[in-house]
Amino acid sequence: MKFEDFTSGVYRNQYQYKSFLPATINHEWTWDDPRINVLLEKATKALGELNAFSLIVPDVDLFIHMHVIKEANTSSRIEGTKTEIDDVIKGVDSIEPEKRDDWQEVQNYVQAMNEAIQQLETLPLSLRLIRRTHEILMTSVRGEHKAPGEFRNSQNWIGGSSLADAAYIPPHVSDLPALLDDFERFLHNDKISVPHLIKCALAHYQFETIHPFLDGNGRIGRLLITLYLVSNNLLLKPTLYLSDFFEKHRDQYYDSLSRVRISNDIGQWVRFFLQAVIDTSEKGKKTFESILDLHRKTEGKLVKLGRRAENARKLLMHLYKSPTITINEVQDLLNLSYAPANNLVKSLMEMKILQEATGGPRNRIFIFSDYINTFGK
Repeated sequence: MKFEDFTSGVYRNQYQYKSFLPATINHEWTWDDPRINVLLEKATKALGELNAFSLIVPDVDLFIHMHVIKEANTSSRIEGTKTEIDDVIKGVDSIEPEKRDDWQEVQNYVQAMNEAIQQLETLPLSLRLIRRTHEILMTSVRGEHKAPGEFRNSQNWIGGSSLADAAYIPPHVSDLPALLDDFERFLHNDKISVPHLIKCALAHYQFETIHPFLDGNGRIGRLLITLYLVSNNLLLKPTLYLSDFFEKHRDQYYDSLSRVRISNDIGQWVRFFLQAVIDTSEKGKKTFESILDLHRKTEGKLVKLGRRAENARKLLMHLYKSPTITINEVQDLLNLSYAPANNLVKSLMEMKILQEATGGPRNRIFIFSDYINTFGK
């Protein structure tokens, strides 16, 4: 199927509304547009350079943990949560009651991503894995009554207050089994000669168009991008997350997906997707460079602590994974009594490595701000 000849699907009459039945995608794809070739080359190069940091950055898994947190927060913000990264990294007891629902949604996303990445070591990227990931994402949060881990058995819609004024009505539930089977077969079809980044773009479009769950489709669809790249070894580690790009270009993101259904322009969506990979890969490289620079500068400061430097390094390694801490947590982590733990934190504050985030004399939380800021540049 040529992109230029693609017909996205048809509208089918249901009771008092029309649902959209998308064309299947499990077949060969070609295109005449030379812009796609240029973008594909740039995206592949940028992704390879980002991948290199997975090999050269010491203890890279520590830093990837913050990548996942940033992605979870940004992807959830696209769906309307109001959390900031500084809130996400704190414990639930430090979150204002009115923000805890949003905080929990982001925590679920982090857990869903981490478990899905772990499952890829023994399971293929499949409908089974997708359902399990959705179950984690939607449990004990808003939407928990919308069948976590189960494909929908009723009609959903996007935009508007009902089916009568919806902006888009996905396929009828009776069409889901065949569409999802085609989608899964496409993910694993190694007999078609389609570059993985193109397949990933097509898979994301198709998943969002099918909208197989009652809720959480956007977050699962964006999470699937990273899972696809990891499962096909385009990423050694889960270091690429496109939600930041999609949030910054939210209108274009939604318009590009809608344009496929409205005008059959799958090529424009693929170009947008490849540009997202290019820009996000470049930003990811700069983030890793900033982390390495911060690590070198911080190590230079720790030398001044003498015999306490080793404990400070252990604490710092913990902070790279979880950049907030309390004195009690320092005690437990380093097996210290209160006074030396407090003095170590005080020294790190004097060096401007840690900052006190609560402003009170009790239940103080200390934050590694410079590290967090590397993910916001």
